[in-house]
Amino acid sequence: MSEFKGKTVFITGASRGIGKAIGLRLAQAGANIIVTGKTDEPHPKLPGTIHSAAAEMEAAGGQALAQVMDVRDDESVAAAIEAAVDRFGGIDILVNNASAIMLAPTEHLPMKRYDLIQQINTRGTFLSAKLCIPHLRKADNPHILTLSPPISLKPEFLGPHLGYTISKYGMSLCALGLAAELKKDGIASNALWPQTTIATAAVNNLLGGSDLMRRSRKPEIVADAAFYIFQQPSRSYTGLCLIDEEVLRAHGTEDFGSYSVVPGGELQTDLFL
Repeated sequence: MSEFKGKTVFITGASRGIGKAIGLRLAQAGANIIVTGKTDEPHPKLPGTIHSAAAEMEAAGGQALAQVMDVRDDESVAAAIEAAVDRFGGIDILVNNASAIMLAPTEHLPMKRYDLIQQINTRGTFLSAKLCIPHLRKADNPHILTLSPPISLKPEFLGPHLGYTISKYGMSLCALGLAAELKKDGIASNALWPQTTIATAAVNNLLGGSDLMRRSRKPEIVADAAFYIFQQPSRSYTGLCLIDEEVLRAHGTEDFGSYSVVPGGELQTDLFL
């Protein structure tokens, strides 16, 4: 675990859900976590803020810096990265987690929402990586991890919600393209996606409510998979579209029951799988 002590992890969208779970997992191992997001004050419909998440990560054993950041805004991202480097001296890991969702067919997806999804998901991933690269080059075992699905051109994955799919595949293209571009620098870049739906605010509020939440796994399964990924050598473990369950199986996990919201209950396979 000591290999993460003193390392700095920059996470986009870390106030709740998967981003927060990854931050907590690495904080337990002594890492410094940059908790970024737009939720500075409590939200009426969403749990937690960047400040409450940072407090939990410090209680878990790490150090944390809460930084208000809009991943769509160049200056905002640059300022958050500068604050991270000023506080902790560098960046070892970038987690591209921030994401917007609307599962609507093309005819019913407002262009304003389409633009928001593309700006946060694909552009935000590209921008965060672009600005972190100079700092990652200086790290001992640098990793970029993007929370996005494996790319498939099968019609069943392209047809139902094209606008959202474009944005998530754009994130995966960033992950794969960065792996090729940065291989010479020894910076790993991979994508990670869950086998099942994950119990997050997005699932509860936007996708399926309490019924889907009961058929989901906890965010900790993605966090544990990310934890193993970051232990791998960055010069060789790169350019992969990974699935959380497969990563954990490769590291010896056989029983996944503890990750289920309802132990032993039926699970919902993720929509991209």
